[in-house]
Amino acid sequence: MPVTHVTHDLDSRTLTIVADFAAPVERVWQVYADAAQLAQVWGPPTYPATFVRHELTPGGEMHYFMTSPEGERFYGLWRVLTVDEPHQFTFEDAFADENFAVAETLPVSHNTYAFAEHEGGTRATYTGVYPSAEALQQVLEMGMVEGATLSLNQIDALLAG
Repeated sequence: MPVTHVTHDLDSRTLTIVADFAAPVERVWQVYADAAQLAQVWGPPTYPATFVRHELTPGGEMHYFMTSPEGERFYGLWRVLTVDEPHQFTFEDAFADENFAVAETLPVSHNTYAFAEHEGGTRATYTGVYPSAEALQQVLEMGMVEGATLSLNQIDALLAG
């Protein structure tokens, strides 16, 4: 399982997940740079993702939805802020409605996804900063850690294929 460490800190409003992959940084980067690959691993295995917009460039947006086993769709969007290929990108992550408008009742987080060489592979550090301790607590209670861990643990199979 790639996820090696998960921490959350209500005082700093952060959720950090660390994962190690047995692949070069450039290969792990491609998982995020290619919509077809990202769709295979974004979200838990029983909630497949569909990306309808994928722009991993500064100012770009990613629009996606995940479909539950019952057919219910959950929408989200990323607003890409910075890109330092293949080492890091930052973005705002928001829950959305079916028109990809930000869901005002759910928190927007500022995220940094960083990739570095580590022991012959890649260490990925995923950090989300939330607007308040209450917002972080809300997503923790929604199962963010469990869902993200399930999602990230799918990447090994994709990299091996």
